[in-house]
Amino acid sequence: MSPHAPFMRPVVENLEASRIREVANEGLGRDNVLKFWFGESDEVTPDFIREAAMASLQAGETFYAHNLGLPELREALAVYTDGLHPGRGVAHWLDRLAVTSGGVNGLMLASQALVEAGDEVVVVTPAWPNLVAQPLIMGANVKSVPLRVLSTGPRAGAWALDMDALLSAITPATRLLIVNAPNNPTGWTLTRDEQATILAHCRRTGTWILADEVYERLYYAGDTANGAASSFLDVAEPDDRVVVAHSFSKSFLMTGWRLGWLVLPAALTPAMGKLIEFNTSCAPVFVQRGATVALQRGAEVTPALVAHLKTCRDTLVPLLRAVPGVTLAEPLGGMYAFFKLQGQDDCLAVAKRLVREAGIGLAPGSAFSLEAAGWLRWCFASRDTHRLEEGVLRLRRWIAAQPGGGV
Repeated sequence: MSPHAPFMRPVVENLEASRIREVANEGLGRDNVLKFWFGESDEVTPDFIREAAMASLQAGETFYAHNLGLPELREALAVYTDGLHPGRGVAHWLDRLAVTSGGVNGLMLASQALVEAGDEVVVVTPAWPNLVAQPLIMGANVKSVPLRVLSTGPRAGAWALDMDALLSAITPATRLLIVNAPNNPTGWTLTRDEQATILAHCRRTGTWILADEVYERLYYAGDTANGAASSFLDVAEPDDRVVVAHSFSKSFLMTGWRLGWLVLPAALTPAMGKLIEFNTSCAPVFVQRGATVALQRGAEVTPALVAHLKTCRDTLVPLLRAVPGVTLAEPLGGMYAFFKLQGQDDCLAVAKRLVREAGIGLAPGSAFSLEAAGWLRWCFASRDTHRLEEGVLRLRRWIAAQPGGGV
């Protein structure tokens, strides 16, 4: 090997580091920063979930588990899935589930299973950076289909899908479509009719769909029977080329536990078990025990969490909208307010300045796509809405202190 040869594959060496982490690093050692940059609540995991995990460890469950997850957890997941997407029965879901070591791991496994070097992958953006990076790591050619910003009407400032642009981008050469809805960072969601249209088109082109639906339960529009956002699972047939990724992180306050799951065609499940073996072997048993109890007693966690997040959203959004120069629409799902500061495109620099000069930690929009440059993401998942109010007050003061009283 030449001494000048790269140590890693060029695509890995050239991956862009997280700009969210870059902003967070700016806050190291600063105790006065209000941290809204990461996508997680500041509430700890409920006691009964933690106690189940501790009981597992006390019982000595420190050994390997089945690649696809504990039978008890998969059964609980089947019951949970059938409750959200009824009509097929619990047995329908049992052989379509794979437990993964986090939603991130599940999404990466899906890319490993479906994408080869040179394949074309379409991603709807803005999107969480991993959704673009993962197929790139596999050597895919990634095409972005940007959401558009509505400039007029009652939803001005909202991001919306250009269906014609998306369908035009998906051709028989497209191996995989990746779509995250409810969307991080914009709060955009898909309607059931839109999902049916996308699925029908992908059937014609032979394109797989990887749907990141980790924010499915964090939905505030209230226009569905189960209170959750519409899912591709509601429109897909059993053998459709659809893989749906989920996580325990958001809806069950379990971000640090690193546990997720995939719903996939039954024919793929055995092969997915092999992929899990070659990646992580299995998720830790004590984590799975906690997750099983989380599902069994989810009514004690998720509805109250969603109600509180809606209160947080309804506290933050009007305050932000009243700030001079801010463009913002109320998000329909997720846990983020995504807003633009007028006349400022270098959102990374602004985010770093806000950390240093105002004590506010926000994520730069450019972390999610080029078209989101100039936007900032504010995670409103806060135990105390007073933190949100204080954050807006600091933002106002910082804007007022700029030359001309603006950004």
